[in-house]
Amino acid sequence: MKKERVKLTGAEKSELFAEGVVTIVLLLLLNLSIIILIHLAILQDESLVNGIYFLKKTMTFAGGYHLWSWQNTFIILMWIGDIVVLYWRLIRRYHQMQLRHVISELHYIASGHFDHRINFRVRPDLQRVVDSINSLVDSTVNSINEERAIEQSKDELITNVSHDIRTPLTSIIGYLGLLKSGVASPEDQQKYVNIAYTKAEQMKSLANDLFEYTTLKSTKLNLSNLHIYSMLEQVAAGFELEAEKKGIEIKIEARPKNLTIKADAEKLVRVYNNLISNAFKYGIGATQIKLVANLVNKREVELRVENNGEPIPKKSLKKIFDRFYRVETSRNTKTGGTGLGLSITKGVVDLHHGTIRCESDKNWTSFIIRLPLNPKKANSKG
Repeated sequence: MKKERVKLTGAEKSELFAEGVVTIVLLLLLNLSIIILIHLAILQDESLVNGIYFLKKTMTFAGGYHLWSWQNTFIILMWIGDIVVLYWRLIRRYHQMQLRHVISELHYIASGHFDHRINFRVRPDLQRVVDSINSLVDSTVNSINEERAIEQSKDELITNVSHDIRTPLTSIIGYLGLLKSGVASPEDQQKYVNIAYTKAEQMKSLANDLFEYTTLKSTKLNLSNLHIYSMLEQVAAGFELEAEKKGIEIKIEARPKNLTIKADAEKLVRVYNNLISNAFKYGIGATQIKLVANLVNKREVELRVENNGEPIPKKSLKKIFDRFYRVETSRNTKTGGTGLGLSITKGVVDLHHGTIRCESDKNWTSFIIRLPLNPKKANSKG
């Protein structure tokens, strides 16, 4: 935004004009007083008259030109001095007016108008103060927005956790109540026990995910040399039965095949488990899941988990790693989990000083992870 000079009000212009008039009057009186005093001094001392005459005669230029009378010379010098003093007084008063405008703007911002900025040009030293004020306001606004986002996130956390706990807990209490009443047949009793047990498992899963998510940032990595292809084989083997039931083929690729990185094996396996489980739940119609690892340069490895099921809507891609966010908003535990899986995944990747993003189109949905070959070296460089 282009900055303009401070616009003075009518009262301020009048104040500036009055300052100039008063200054001129005072300077004229001062000049007159000085001339009178010098005249009196010359009249009382004849040697000063002779000295002035001698100086005037000595300072004669070519063509017979010589200095004006000392009065004219002195008056010109006084005029020059008067102009300098007048300019200094007016600029000083104008700078004071600028400062008043800055203070007024600052009070306006402090009264709660945090979207307002001081957008006029002032003298250089005051301009630095103005720029600092604008930067401080920007920082304050960002902090306020972050605080609001945190508060909103806390509210959403409480709402989501309450919902996810209350739903299975209501079922458990209901079925246990039927069992306690003794009116259920033996067949129904076994059915109710199984349902209550399943709901309790859901609550346990939520509690475990919550604990892991809240303690993730304070967790230290247990780094060791990890052979990527061997790890992918073990992960794929764990999902083999579920993949057969769903008619999904899991493919593994690693280039080079002996690719090895420094990583926390347990946590990286959790990342793959979350991403593959996510593909099973949301990749409707998928026939393939690909686990790909590529060495992209001498310092990084790219890990991909891809499926050819239904794409993720574009509006969901930016929020997909937010805690408790689900692509389907019904919070149905049959189609979705706790909504913390991808948040935990991102947390693990962050611990390894890596990045994760999601790309999705009609052909493939890809979760793309970039990890340094050695997280300790990446951390020391950062």
